[in-house]
This record gives sequence, C-alpha cells and structure tokens, in this order.
Amino acid sequence: MLRREVTAALTAAAAEGDRSENAEYIYRKKQLREIDRRIRYLQKRLDRLRVVDSAPDDRERVFFGARVTLEEDSGASTNYRIVGPDEIDDGEGWISVDSPVARALLGKRLDDEVSVPTPGGLRCFWIIDVSYSE
Repeated sequence: MLRREVTAALTAAAAEGDRSENAEYIYRKKQLREIDRRIRYLQKRLDRLRVVDSAPDDRERVFFGARVTLEEDSGASTNYRIVGPDEIDDGEGWISVDSPVARALLGKRLDDEVSVPTPGGLRCFWIIDVSYSE
C-alpha cells in the first residue's frame, strides 16, 4: 500500500472518534510507522551506495558482481552471482555479498577449492568458472 493511501485511511479512521479503542486507527498508525522506517532505512542506504559498472582487472578472481560456477565432489554444479543485500534473488541465483557462500568466495581464484560452513556441516566446492558479463 502506498504511503498516501495509508495516510488517507489513517485520517478516515481518526475521524471515527475515540482513537484509544479504534483498531483501524491503531493498525494504520503502525502501518505508517513501518513505511516511514523503511523510507529512513533506504535514504541512509542511498548515501552509501556505489555503482560497480566495470569488471576488475583480474577476471579470474572473485569480487563483487562476479558470476561464479561451483562444482561439488558429486559433480553437481551451481551458479551464483554476488550482489548487494538489496538485490538477492533465489530464482536467479543472486546471493548477498554478506552470505556465507559469498564471503567464502571473495578473493578466491578460478580452480580454487572453497570450504563453506553450512548448517549441515562444512561443504567443499571448486570454482570452475568466474565471469563478469551482464
């Protein structure tokens, strides 16, 4: 719901009378606080964002923005792209730079072995491809 719609609904709920027992008013106030909190968070993030629009000099090393193909002992392979925390998309294989997998990959090179701590125990992968193409 848009902020202006919530504000309009809040105004309508406030006009109904006693606000202390008005469930609609209380709900809309909470909804408005959540929207404002999210706006403040995003405004702070915008000041610190930096666009990465070029590939690094060493294209065999894993950095932010890399597309990485990992292979397990079983031969199964997985593709990931390392992105910012606001861009993650499981369906696309986009993982946060803050995730355990990405943290284990950062700075590694093509053909390196990587150990990733998971809830099921330590898993080992080999980096079989690193690319920076869109």
